Order: sequence, then structure tokens, then C-alpha cells
Amino acid sequence: MRSFQIQDNLGFMKKLLTGDVFDTFLLSEASITTFASFQIDGTFHPEYLSASEAEQLEAEASGYTLWRRVRPFFFDLMKGKNTPLKFRIVLRLAPHNVEKLITQNGVGISADQVDGLFLNIHFDGKTISCVSGTSIKVFTLDKTLEHAWDEMLEKFFRREQIPFLL
Repeated sequence: MRSFQIQDNLGFMKKLLTGDVFDTFLLSEASITTFASFQIDGTFHPEYLSASEAEQLEAEASGYTLWRRVRPFFFDLMKGKNTPLKFRIVLRLAPHNVEKLITQNGVGISADQVDGLFLNIHFDGKTISCVSGTSIKVFTLDKTLEHAWDEMLEKFFRREQIPFLL
């Protein structure tokens, strides 16, 4: 687990809400407090869509909604002259990317043993922090996956020019 303190709130928010930087992540859950509190569950509900639409979206999202599909709604909740009092977004790495990370780093477990690799984004009214998280379905003392995920996020932030402090 690693905590990244974002140094440019405005730049980060632009990338999160209007850019495509985080669009390949899945949304696990989100909450925002403005004039009221709003909760968003990122679970994908295929019964809402036609069978063909549901099949396509479920294949790319694996049970969760892609951030890019929820991003405009979250942005609408945030828009206005006032800054939100707080918000929290929990993103997770898509399963095909979990598989890539495991393969590239020689991790000793399979992708189906990983419950999720998470990026927890938290705004407390002043600062934004991003905390990595790892959930594994089996017991292991091996921290290779956790370290690989932390390093991947650090590289991701650097590549996307998101300034941070550890």
C-alpha cells in the first residue's frame, strides 16, 4: 500500500473528470458530498441493457462499470461554483490488466486469485490523496503483487504528468 499526495488538485481533477486518463479503470464505488451526499455503486447491471449491449459491456468491464461511463455523471454532481465538501472514488484495475501486471512481474499467483487492485482517491475539502490497495483471495506472505501494483501506479502518475509526494 502506498499513499500519493497529489500536488496539483486542479490538474488532477481535470484529468480525472474531463480527460481519458483514468477511463480504462473500473469503478468499484464512489461518493460525493455537495449540498447533499450521493453514493454510486459501480456494479454493472446487464439487465438494464439489450442483450448485445450488455454482452459487449460485460466483456470489457467484468462485473463493474468502466469509469468513463460514470465520469460524466460524477462531474455533473460536482459542477458549480462551490467545491465539494468531500469525495471518494474507488477504482480497480480491469482483469485483463491485472493479468498483464502478474505476467510482467513474475508474480507467483494467478489472476483468478486476485480479488482486485484498487486506487482509492480521496478529497477532504482541501487535499487529494490516492492510496493503492490489493485484495487477494488466497493467503500469501508474498508481497510481489502489492509492490508491482504500487510501482505501476507511480509510473502511471509520472507518465500522465500527475505531480505527487509519497
